[in-house]
Amino acid sequence: MQAYGVNQLRKMFLEFFESKEHLAMKSFSLVPHNDKSLLLINSGMAPLKPYFTGQEIPPRRRVTTCQKCIRTGDIENVGKTARHGTFFEMLGNFSFGDYFKREAIAWSWEFLTEVVGLDADRLYPSVYEEDEEAFEIWNKEMGIPAERIFRFGKEDNFWEHGSGPCGPCSEIYYDRGEKYGCGSPDCTVGCECDRYMEIWNNVFTQFDNDGNGHYSELEQKNIDTGMGLERLASVVQDVESIFDVDTIKALRDHVSRLAGKEYGEDYNTDVSLRVITDHVRSVTFMISDGIMPSNEGRGYVLRRLLRRACRHGRLLGIEGNFLPTLAETVIAGSKDGYPELEEKRDFILKVIAKEEEQFNKTIDQGLGILSDLIEEMEKSGEKVLSGEAAFKLYDTYGFPLDLTKEILEEKGLEADEEGFHAAMEIQRKTARDAREVTNYMGADVTVYESIDPSVTSTFVGYDKLSCESEIIVLTSDTEVTEALSDGDRGTIFVKETPFYATSGGQEADTGVIRTADGEFRVEDTIKLLGGKIGHVGVVTKGMIKVGDTAELEVNAEKRALSARNHSATHLLQKALRTVLGSHVEQAGSSVNEDRLRFDFTHFSAMTPEEIREVEKLVNDSIAKALDVDIQNMPIEEAKKTGAQALFGEKYGDIVRVVNMGGYSIEFCGGTHVKNTSEIMALKIISESGVAAGVRRIEALTSKGLLHYYDNLEAKMHEAAKLVKATPENLGEKIGHLLSENKALHAEVDSLKSKLAQEAAGDILDQVQEIGDLKLLAAELPGVDMNGLRDLGDQMKEKLGEGVVVLASEADGKVSLMVTATDGAVKKGAHSGNLIKAIAGCIGGGGGGRPNMAQAGGKNPAGIKDALAKAEEVLKEQLS
Repeated sequence: MQAYGVNQLRKMFLEFFESKEHLAMKSFSLVPHNDKSLLLINSGMAPLKPYFTGQEIPPRRRVTTCQKCIRTGDIENVGKTARHGTFFEMLGNFSFGDYFKREAIAWSWEFLTEVVGLDADRLYPSVYEEDEEAFEIWNKEMGIPAERIFRFGKEDNFWEHGSGPCGPCSEIYYDRGEKYGCGSPDCTVGCECDRYMEIWNNVFTQFDNDGNGHYSELEQKNIDTGMGLERLASVVQDVESIFDVDTIKALRDHVSRLAGKEYGEDYNTDVSLRVITDHVRSVTFMISDGIMPSNEGRGYVLRRLLRRACRHGRLLGIEGNFLPTLAETVIAGSKDGYPELEEKRDFILKVIAKEEEQFNKTIDQGLGILSDLIEEMEKSGEKVLSGEAAFKLYDTYGFPLDLTKEILEEKGLEADEEGFHAAMEIQRKTARDAREVTNYMGADVTVYESIDPSVTSTFVGYDKLSCESEIIVLTSDTEVTEALSDGDRGTIFVKETPFYATSGGQEADTGVIRTADGEFRVEDTIKLLGGKIGHVGVVTKGMIKVGDTAELEVNAEKRALSARNHSATHLLQKALRTVLGSHVEQAGSSVNEDRLRFDFTHFSAMTPEEIREVEKLVNDSIAKALDVDIQNMPIEEAKKTGAQALFGEKYGDIVRVVNMGGYSIEFCGGTHVKNTSEIMALKIISESGVAAGVRRIEALTSKGLLHYYDNLEAKMHEAAKLVKATPENLGEKIGHLLSENKALHAEVDSLKSKLAQEAAGDILDQVQEIGDLKLLAAELPGVDMNGLRDLGDQMKEKLGEGVVVLASEADGKVSLMVTATDGAVKKGAHSGNLIKAIAGCIGGGGGGRPNMAQAGGKNPAGIKDALAKAEEVLKEQLS
């Protein structure tokens, strides 16, 4: 048997099933589409769910994929053994109501034995114990002796997930030899050791579970098979684990070189080497699909994986930022199967570098906080760190429990692990409770699921804003219906529509649908599974019926203004990449008739100069009156034009390319102007941060911009009127007023000081001797806090060494100030502690430094008590 590499095996599998009339589809994004039950794609069949349920018609009834997947359910175990990993590739062949058990079994055997060249005598099938059909196929048709076919129960060989489609499985195990076994004479298929490895799983989806344990035969039976690519490679290359297969070993060896450590010599070192190897693969692929680090959802998964990798790098003694260079090795090893890695290389490396740098600062904060906690424990004689504190370190600073325990053990302390896990479970329960209720396939159950999957709509609105078409489906909010009457809310589906459905950041068209008997106001247009376009709104008169011929008319002004703003985002993205760099990628947008919002990847706030330069580039392109050319072309041909693709988006074989005079070229399905001059001008209103590494620009064009300037002009006239000026001399007038205001403030301050001096009189007569220090405690009516501070400084100079306590009442509020000379502080006086002790007398509180403190209160009657108590407190401080 030849030791094929990972990239070879992927290619061999897809080509084999292409020879069996399967459509080879590219891997879907790791971000689930229309599936709220998943954070990340975790199996080969997950993105194909709509084809299995009949919600969408598949492009072909036979499909094959190599799907990138991430599973994080047992992330804490990753690295502890060579079995666990978060990222893997799943090879799969699928049948949607076409072939079934016989072909699936025969082809799996043919691929493994004839294409890959595995020894047939070392392969062992298993079947569900009640699946006689599968047993007979293996035994009678494939010629596998009965004693080599293993029957397993429902737990092992029956796939189901709540209610819905389900069915028995047939797995294929490979005997890797005694060197991988447990040594037991009873070792066989099903043993927990690594000798007999399951490499292929055929799922025969033939039943429907009603949720109460009742199974009925499905009319359309499906095949869902899966085989882990890395696991197959470990068998073919005869290596111990997935960490030893060619592409992953190259990455693992790179980590070893950075750490100066050998793999296989020390268990703890191996754990860290495996964690980093696995996690770097995951984060590289996640970022390539547009996932950004954050504190929730899939962004949190990404951040957590990055931080675990960083932390294990520290345990290995790797200095500085090291993850980007490892990501380059991932890209080099996987770009044959996933060219998007190379296309997004610079961006992937920049995101990883930024997050690693940020975490290195964060983990230092965590170490500081843990050090403080240890100090408090030692002072109080506690030996166990609370579970809540340990979890806070983990959740806020990315400090794993084992690192906290390790540091505590060095001090002879420990952590409350039970309390830690209890706190973690509370968080998990909160997350579970917050997850939206979905059906078993993950999508919200809506009336639209009742529509025949063969119903589709064609969008014809690029070139026209009205058309005639037949109404083919009507729904109310709760059911498919034959008619909607005056006042009824619902959704209309037609064969052809000029209405653009919300997509790619562009908000939907609105307008009117008219029939001979009724009229319908379209308030929203939505895109649904299976190519359906729904017009959501209300019947404003008469009745609308299925089968009616309808005239559909889009709100022309809204469409035109939206198109101007949408086209402006293309020019904006090009300008941002020119000014800020090629790492800029679209991270989201929202465009309507009033304004545009554009989110993009960048790692710092834009400077005013950068904003002005971007604005200038966009407006120069508008002024050049560039023609906008739009063409549909094969994706490979489109890439050669240099067209910019939307980050993380999956495209078909034919793409729509929007070319603005050769300046901006992008893949885009939205509506646009015919010439950039229609945009008129662009003004950036704001630039802000919305997430780690993501900035947001809000801008206006055409009518929205004119409205903005109209409002601005009106406000300027209003301001000019208030200060008795004209818009032309408003600045000069405001300058005069500011100067006048400054002079008046100075005069007021001078008068306040004079009044304070008069109020003070000769208060030095009230000085008391306390030891070899002096205390002046006096009340001054009508002096504010600034005045008290000034007088305090003056009295302190006249006093020599001592303490000054001054109180004043104004408008029912009390101000209290304490100041002490340096000599008094050295002898034990502390203004902050003194004021805390006496502020209660005036019904307030305060504090400050040893040499100066202040407080406020609402009880003027307590001033005398406060001043009397000051003497008592100062004596205690000096004793």
